[in-house]
Amino acid sequence: MTHLPYIAGAYGLTLGLAAWLSLSAAVRLSRARARLRAVEQQVGRTRSGRRQG
Repeated sequence: MTHLPYIAGAYGLTLGLAAWLSLSAAVRLSRARARLRAVEQQVGRTRSGRRQG
């Protein structure tokens, strides 16, 4: 009996989990950047309406 299926399964599970974590981190980063852009635009509008001095 060979252990190859168990080893291949473990590697597959590890690579799948790493891919899932990487993709979820990329999605979270893009959403966070979009939220930051929206907040910065809102703050820019608020500050541009104020008087200087």
